[in-house]
Order: sequence, then structure tokens, then C-alpha cells
Amino acid sequence: MTLRLQKLPDRSLVRFTIAVEPDLAAALADYAEIYRQTYGEEQKPETLVPAMLENFLGADAGFKRARKALHANASKGA
Repeated sequence: MTLRLQKLPDRSLVRFTIAVEPDLAAALADYAEIYRQTYGEEQKPETLVPAMLENFLGADAGFKRARKALHANASKGA
């Protein structure tokens, strides 16, 4: 089985609290189970979410361009 999210590396995490709707919570629990089946390593959904967000942001070309422009504009004003 292939998942978009690669196996997580060992790293320290910063706690971030969010609230999600029940359908999303169920989907994340299912993803965590498929992750366990794929990699043989159990991860809680809340451990996978940061990597999922990082993956999503890294693949969003529009966000990358806008972020680069945002920081370029901020450095001009400094």
C-alpha cells in the first residue's frame, strides 16, 4: 500500500490544539490505522496531523509563492 504521507522520522513535537468535526476525526483515525498497517508502527492521529499539514503546505505552489511575496514585502518594510 502507498500513502502520500511517508513514515514519520523521529523528532520532537510542539503541542498544538485544534478541534475537528466528527467525520474528520473518524477519517484521521482510519488514516492512523492504515498507517499502522502500512508501516507496522502505531501513531495517533494527532501525531500524524502535523506531518500531513507540512506535506499539504509543501505541495501548495500558490501558498509558496504568496508566502515568498509576503516575506519579501515584510523585509522591504523593515
